Amino acid sequence: MHIIELENMEFFAHHGCFEEEKITGNKFMVNLKIITDESLSAITDNIDDAVNYQAIYNIVCREMQQTSHLLENVCKRIIDAVCKEIKHIEKITVKVSKLNPPMGGKTDCASVTMQQ
Repeated sequence: MHIIELENMEFFAHHGCFEEEKITGNKFMVNLKIITDESLSAITDNIDDAVNYQAIYNIVCREMQQTSHLLENVCKRIIDAVCKEIKHIEKITVKVSKLNPPMGGKTDCASVTMQQ
């Protein structure tokens, strides 16, 4: 078992239920953790035998650009897309955080974490 993590990927997007959020947008942080078997790539040192981190980042970036009302929807779309396009994933965890959410007071972030 091997763990691959892409941490603190920052995006600007327009997710949210309020009209202001859809217009002005906000910063979001995405953390992704994949459990897989990288035994072959550890031996061969060949990118063709490994999970491609850049491909995962590109998937997350693409999904973050699609506007959603809820962070739950964003997490699910990321999980579904990564699992469809990247082979040999045993488990995936995605956390999407909206930085400085409009809560009426100081809040660093609001986050949703999903696992499959």
